[in-house]
Amino acid sequence: MQQKLLIYNTLTRSKETFKPIHEGMVGMYVCGPTVYSDVHLGNSRTFISFDLIFRYFLHLGYKVRYVRNITDAGHLEGDRDEGDDKFAKKAKLEQLEPMEIVQKYTLGFHDVMRHFNTLPPSIEPTATGHICEQIEMIKNIIEKGFAYVKNGSVYFDVEKYNKEYPYGQLTNRKLDELLEGTRELGGQDEKKGRLDFALWIVAKPETLMKWPSPWGLGFPGWHIECSAMSSKYLGETFDIHGGGMDLQATHHTNEIAQSQACNHKAPVNYWMHTNMLTVNGVRMSKSAGNGFLPGELFSGNHPLLEKGYSPMAVKFFMLQSHYRSTLDFSNEALQASEKGFAKLITSINTLEKLKPSSTSGISLNEIEKACYEAMNDDFNSPILIANLFEAASIINSANDGKTALTENDINGLKKLMNNFVFDVLGLKSENSSITTDKALNGVMEMILDIRKDIKSKKDFAASDKLRDDLSKINILIKDTKDGAIWTIQE
Repeated sequence: MQQKLLIYNTLTRSKETFKPIHEGMVGMYVCGPTVYSDVHLGNSRTFISFDLIFRYFLHLGYKVRYVRNITDAGHLEGDRDEGDDKFAKKAKLEQLEPMEIVQKYTLGFHDVMRHFNTLPPSIEPTATGHICEQIEMIKNIIEKGFAYVKNGSVYFDVEKYNKEYPYGQLTNRKLDELLEGTRELGGQDEKKGRLDFALWIVAKPETLMKWPSPWGLGFPGWHIECSAMSSKYLGETFDIHGGGMDLQATHHTNEIAQSQACNHKAPVNYWMHTNMLTVNGVRMSKSAGNGFLPGELFSGNHPLLEKGYSPMAVKFFMLQSHYRSTLDFSNEALQASEKGFAKLITSINTLEKLKPSSTSGISLNEIEKACYEAMNDDFNSPILIANLFEAASIINSANDGKTALTENDINGLKKLMNNFVFDVLGLKSENSSITTDKALNGVMEMILDIRKDIKSKKDFAASDKLRDDLSKINILIKDTKDGAIWTIQE
């Protein structure tokens, strides 16, 4: 925890030195999925990015309370609270109870996260499990004078709030600019102002998911759930709030307004957002026909994919781009990442069979320092990975007898790769388990001993045949002055 960590804060649009509210502890809230459909790749990138951040804080020795919600009620067709509840629509279409829809897609989401080897959050609250907290917060906002009741619904008064606090501060826009981009109110619209948003929505007779409230039967608006749950588990002000950049303009802007109106203090110290995905330079979307579900990437069952890619290859591909950068998908880029990931894992396996030298040809401290500097600069995973490839090159060079490594060097490289490849990046070997790796190492040591015995008997033809037969299954034998070594050809 002695590391100086810089974080880009969306609110201030600059990198800031991270200073936790509570010494040695981090409170982090990330907007989780809305579980009425399969989790899409944009969501996956966000959760992989914040898993990296979660893991790095843990690596530094912080105690982290990572809260990631499940939206299972109140999410409407539009950000302005228009349309029908999507859970109800899905439930009616499939003739299921709404909570069956929730269960199905929550399990699906967890399965995708398991494939990507992300750590579970500390707490995963649901909107339906916190209706009471949302109602209490709405009552508080009404009492403070920043919300009003109309025909059983409750709306947040944006223009009144803006007189005391800058409503568009997260996107650096003034209220007049925001008003210009909204439609005129229709004659039947209940809202006072064009930017007002629903905190509570009156239920229609056909509404399936509804709860009693002081204003009648209804259900919460989308934005209030995150304000209620984050403050319950992390306090009125906490360290980090994250999500995709598409949440900035409406969802997170409204979260700030709700929380500040309720508690008269800024709810979050550091706002962090992941950037969007593109495919061959075009923004990824369902309407463009270029959107991938994680399962489609894994199976290759999509017209734009040449083949399927393993979860770790996809994750490695995502981590090779900074979380704030646009990430462009293409078969060429995915295949390059597939090879790069295999190269990294092969170098780690090679460490197990290196023989130490009495002298050292590397500066391990410099390599380790570069890795920490990368992560301390706003969690720069691409630079970290570049440094890990440098370490892999050293390992391969030592394997070829070109670089000398002491026993301390080898143990230090093992620790470095374990810390950053597995613990921080959250990658794992897919083709073989640790047990299988050890078994293969043992078998190959036996084969090399047999070959050594054959050569000692001057049976060079049999020795060469054994070497050539192994090369046919991509296992290469190389004779050095210190004895034979083996590698798996990529």
